[in-house]
Amino acid sequence: MSSEVLHGQTFAPAAAPASAVTAAGIASRIERLPICAWHVKVRLVIGVATFFDAFDALTIAQVLPVLAPMWKLTGAQIGFLISVGYLGQLLGALFFGWLAERIGRVRAIALCVATFGLMSIACAFSWNYESLLVFRTIQGFGLGGEVPIAAVYISEITRAKGRGRFVLLYELIFSVGVVAAGVLGYWLVPSLGWQAMFVLGAAPLVLIWFLLRHVPESPRWLASRGRLDEADRTLVGIEEATRAATGEPLPQPAPTATAAPAIAASWRDLFGPNYLRRTIVVWFIWFGSYIVYYGIGTWLPTLYRTVFHLPLEQSLRYGLISNAIGFVGATLCALTIDHVGRRAWFALALAGSAVFLGILWINGATTPQDVLIYGSGAYFFATSAAIGVYLYTPELYPTRVRAIGVSTATAWLRLASMAGPTIVGTMIGYGLGSVFLTFGVVALFAAVVVALFAIETKGRVLEEVSP
Repeated sequence: MSSEVLHGQTFAPAAAPASAVTAAGIASRIERLPICAWHVKVRLVIGVATFFDAFDALTIAQVLPVLAPMWKLTGAQIGFLISVGYLGQLLGALFFGWLAERIGRVRAIALCVATFGLMSIACAFSWNYESLLVFRTIQGFGLGGEVPIAAVYISEITRAKGRGRFVLLYELIFSVGVVAAGVLGYWLVPSLGWQAMFVLGAAPLVLIWFLLRHVPESPRWLASRGRLDEADRTLVGIEEATRAATGEPLPQPAPTATAAPAIAASWRDLFGPNYLRRTIVVWFIWFGSYIVYYGIGTWLPTLYRTVFHLPLEQSLRYGLISNAIGFVGATLCALTIDHVGRRAWFALALAGSAVFLGILWINGATTPQDVLIYGSGAYFFATSAAIGVYLYTPELYPTRVRAIGVSTATAWLRLASMAGPTIVGTMIGYGLGSVFLTFGVVALFAAVVVALFAIETKGRVLEEVSP
C-alpha cells in the first residue's frame, strides 16, 4: 500500500485495493476515523428514530391517567396494558435482531420504524381497552427491534477512543424522547385528548426515506458476511466524507486484532465458552435496571392519580419531574463512563437505585412527596444504568452475532418491563412499600453480580474485546 508524508507524519490513501481488503483491515480503517460531522449526521438521522421509539414506548404512561377512569380499568388491567406492549417488544427484539444479521442493520431499522409508526396511528383510533391492547402489542414488535439494532450500528461505526461518550450521547436521545413524552403529555392530553399523543408518535414514518438513502450499511457487518468489496466501497465513501468534514488526510491504519472469519451467526455463540459469563452478567444488568426504570417510570403518573388522588395535571407534572431527573442521570453517565469505566458505573448505579428504593420501603411511601423524592432518586440511578447498558452490550460480542447478542439481552429488558408494571398492579393492594422493596432487592442483586463478574471494555477495540 502506498502512503504519503505530510508535516513529518505518514498518511494512508483512502482505501486499499479490493483484492487486499480483509475484515481486520476494515476494522483498522474504522478505528482511524475521527469523530466528525458525518458521524453526527448519521447519529442524528438514526437518533430521530430512537427519539420516537422512546416517545411511543412511554406514551402509554401519559394517556393512562385519562383512559383508566374513562374505561373504568382495574389495576390489573392497567398493568397488563402496560406489560403487553413489552411482550411485543420482546418478540420484536428477538426477531429483528435475527433479521439484522441477515439483511443488514439499516434495513432492519427501517422496518422497525415502519411498524411502530403505523401502529401508533392505529392506537389513536382505538375504541376500547381490547383494541388498544392489540395495537400496542403489534406496535411493541417494532419498538423492540429499533433501539438495540441502532445501538449496534452506532457502536460499529465508532472507534474505540471516546466510544462511550459518542454512543451514549446518541443513546441520550432515548431519554430526551422519554422527557418529551412527559412534557407533551402534560400539554397535549388535557387540551387535545389522549389520541393526540399517538398521532404525534407516527411522525417517524417520514424518516424512512432519509434513513435508507443517507445512512450507509455498517462496513463491519458487510465484512463479517464476507462482502468485502461492498464493505470497502462503503467505507471509502465514509472516509471521503470524513476527509471532507475535517479538511485533513486520514492517518495510517494501525494494526488491530484479527477479525473473526466470515461465518454464519448462531445463537449458540452467546453461550459458548468465550461469551457465556458475559451473557449472564449483562442479562442481570438489563433486568435489574429496567425493572426499576419501567416499573416506576410507567406507573408513577397513574399512582399519583389513583392512589394519592392528585389532580391530572399535578400527576403528570410529578411524572415529568422524575423523567427530567432520570435524564440528568443518563447525561452524567454519557459524559463520565469513559473515565469511570463500565464495571464500576453499573455496580454503583444499580446499588444507588437499590438504596433509594430501600428508603421508600422503610418509610412506607405514604405521601406523594416521598414517592416523588425517593422514587426520582431511584429513577436517576436506574436511568443511568439503563442507558449505559446499550453501550456495554455491543462491546461484549463479535460482529457476526452482535445484533443477536444485543437483541437477546434486551429481551430481559422486555421481561423486566412486563414484570415491573405487573408487580405494581398486583402488589399495590399490599402497600407501595412492598413494591419498592421487591424492586430494590432485584437491583441490589444485579449490582453484586456486576461487581464480581463483569469485564471492563473501556477504550478497547471491538475486535480485541470480542474475537
